[in-house]
Amino acid sequence: VDKLAEEYDIAVEGRAYLLRPDTPKEGRVRQPKPGQNVNELDEPLKSHAEEAGLVMRRPRLYPNTMYSLEATEYAQQHGKFMEFHKAAYKALWEDGQDLGDLSALGKVAESVGLDSADLLARLESGEYTSTVMEQYQEGLGYGIRGIPTFVIGNLMFSGAQAYSVFKSAMERALAD
Repeated sequence: VDKLAEEYDIAVEGRAYLLRPDTPKEGRVRQPKPGQNVNELDEPLKSHAEEAGLVMRRPRLYPNTMYSLEATEYAQQHGKFMEFHKAAYKALWEDGQDLGDLSALGKVAESVGLDSADLLARLESGEYTSTVMEQYQEGLGYGIRGIPTFVIGNLMFSGAQAYSVFKSAMERALAD
């Protein structure tokens, strides 16, 4: 997405989506499917991650994502969406941190220059909960059922995609 934003001089906006809304606050230990390598991704995600140069190790825990989605909204309102998003990605997929944990989110915030004490106070107060839930309901209304989902112009597509898909979508949006 960074490459696309740079190449086409566009702004990227993040929106909240609860992938597993029934996840308890403490998270849920991930149970691998029969025959699945506990740490390895399934195709095509594995190939897309390798192609993009991303490190992705399956976390041992599915975190409850409400706090991380609220923290992302905070970061976006403070002009740090992409920086926070990347740092949170690294914390989860590379470092195996629990993004349902407030202290982990505070460290991610600090790493991108956000005021972690202010963020944590707002998360504890629930300041962004209604915004996250409104965005989630809006996504459901558009028919979104998975992440990541991308909207470029009047095109919407889900899942990890090759860069050529994004570039083609941008070219089509610009032509329209």
